Amino acid sequence: MALPDTLRQIDRGVFWPAIVIASGFVLWGVVSPDSLASTAGAVLSWIIRVFGWTFVVSTAFFLVFAVFLAISRFGKIKLGHDDEKPEFSTISWVCMMFSVGMGIGLMFWGVAEPVFHFGAPPHGMAQPQTKEAALVAMQYAYFHWALHPWAIYAVVGLALAFFSYRKNLPTLISSAFYPLLGDKIHGPVGRTIDVLAIIATLFGTATSLGLGAQQINSGMNYLWNTGESSTIALTIIAVLTVFFILSAVSGVGKGIQFLSNMNMIIAVILLIFLALIGPTVFIFDTLTEAMGYYLSDLITMSFRTAAFSDGKWLGSWTIFYWAWWVSWAPFVGVFIARISRGRTIREFVIGVLLIPSAVTFVWFTIMGGTALYSELMGAGGLVEAVNERGAPVSLFALLAQYPMATLTSTVAMFLVAIFFVSGADAASVVMGMLSSRGTLHPAPGIVVLWGLLAGASACVLLVMGGLAGLQTASILAAAPFLVVMVGLCASLWIGLLDEIEAHGSFGEAPKVEA
Repeated sequence: MALPDTLRQIDRGVFWPAIVIASGFVLWGVVSPDSLASTAGAVLSWIIRVFGWTFVVSTAFFLVFAVFLAISRFGKIKLGHDDEKPEFSTISWVCMMFSVGMGIGLMFWGVAEPVFHFGAPPHGMAQPQTKEAALVAMQYAYFHWALHPWAIYAVVGLALAFFSYRKNLPTLISSAFYPLLGDKIHGPVGRTIDVLAIIATLFGTATSLGLGAQQINSGMNYLWNTGESSTIALTIIAVLTVFFILSAVSGVGKGIQFLSNMNMIIAVILLIFLALIGPTVFIFDTLTEAMGYYLSDLITMSFRTAAFSDGKWLGSWTIFYWAWWVSWAPFVGVFIARISRGRTIREFVIGVLLIPSAVTFVWFTIMGGTALYSELMGAGGLVEAVNERGAPVSLFALLAQYPMATLTSTVAMFLVAIFFVSGADAASVVMGMLSSRGTLHPAPGIVVLWGLLAGASACVLLVMGGLAGLQTASILAAAPFLVVMVGLCASLWIGLLDEIEAHGSFGEAPKVEA
């Protein structure tokens, strides 16, 4: 790799502003973490108080919009030329989406969130630690992790795939604004959009890296009494950063695809183990009943704001999640678009929205349902463990109640590590793409640089405030990009209408040079 080649590849109008912002954040956190924490906290409180409702409304809209596109006449449009075939098999496609989209989060929250809600039900909807609380806990776990987050990913990925592969524009967030901005996407406005996308990606990734490091540290301490400290967590981030950078420079086909497929196989084995050796009948009963309540209350939950409910809870959970998914949307959207060429809009939405959501329902039902059974009719103690030692310990505390706890806990830590590597791997490649004019193969040096900055940002956030610091960064980074996503939907709508007007029968995509 020659240095001049790397310099020619990057878009200086995107690369340097993003580097300055990211490096400035890291430097601020190193020099004065307390100042950074207090400033971020004040801004966060203002955003939640004034604009929290926008996250709620926008996320509900993204779900409706994605479903409409799938069932409408637009669903027949192919993301690419009409004779193109998908690059990846459907199984690998789904595995990569799931692993990159939220794998590490499911490992962290799969047990912890239902246990949290069981001990303190959302909005006071049930008495703590009762069967009613358990049902509400599963309902909200589904709500936070299934259809809504994948709808966020779907609209970004769909817009990018449509304009990149149907209209032959660069694979950049700004390209999706062509119907609204025209050639201005190549100027300062377009570059600003791509900078916002990179910053959102950086901090969304850093949040996940921090969660993963905390959980691995907790598992090590639970098994081997290594202790839990920022130093150990930072060391874990440093080691895994090296691994995900090595994976990233190996390319999508070699690195991410292999890790994602392997991870899903191991995750399925762990789930089957818990389902068979745990409360199997209770798990199936939970899936059936909780799914019914989730679907029946979906509209109510989707539009609940702080006006007549617990605003503090909403900010700590629902708004945090919507912001986290929005902050992940640029890189997951770019990545999903990258692996989805040749599929129709209908196939894309079904694959991105429904299949991962179905896996999420099963995941939370087995992990969370097993934990709730323990609390209601088994050994219990998980609520106390989470309250005393934090969310990262919840999975290991549950596995300790079943045979082969050491083996299953070790496997769980391995899963977290590989989800860590595959997610950060994809994020580094995408940030490289966004800062290199949308090339599908950014220079290794650029990918390494973004990987290092993501790891450094995760370290700063952990030192700044642990889990609270990670949540704060996600919401702050997501707030400006939420505006970008709303505009992106409008632009996609105009682009699809133009497509029908120009090609009423959805004929061959025009060969237009960017």
